[in-house]
Amino acid sequence: MRKLENSELGRKSVKDFKSAKKTPLIIILDDIRSLHNIGSVFRTADAFLVEKIYLCGITATPPHKEIHKTALGATDTVAWEYNKDVLEVITNLQNEETEVWAVEQVDNAVYLNDFMPEQDKKYAIVFGNEVKGVSQKAIELCNGSIEIPQLGTKHSLNISVSTGIVVWDIFQKNYTNNDV
Repeated sequence: MRKLENSELGRKSVKDFKSAKKTPLIIILDDIRSLHNIGSVFRTADAFLVEKIYLCGITATPPHKEIHKTALGATDTVAWEYNKDVLEVITNLQNEETEVWAVEQVDNAVYLNDFMPEQDKKYAIVFGNEVKGVSQKAIELCNGSIEIPQLGTKHSLNISVSTGIVVWDIFQKNYTNNDV
């Protein structure tokens, strides 16, 4: 076994990334405080060719050196948009026939391992504030809620970790193809 060199990894250029077919998945970040979390989400979105990120509420926007520390250039590849009002973003996406799901612990949540996205649908996933989570008003607008099963003593995961888990799960269930 030999560690591969960067030149052997077949990475896309920024131009190739922008023209590549995207995973029909949108990430909505609402009131995320940590600039490092925001950057990490951009990096995850880049890795799985996520269509777009919406930054809402107090969530900071690029360019910002603290976001760049963890995004490592992904803010230049992944499409993003700022909208102060997460409720407006959710409503607009639903009007465009996108299913919007909160990632939150709520009654009647679907465990991530049981969540089966439909092949021909576009999905958006909402991640909330590091302390307060997804707001109740946003949850009420969403089509449903996904919960990541947890077995330990803690009841939450870091938002960037949660994003990585959920994006990977949805990607591998529905969007992997022979081009990957």
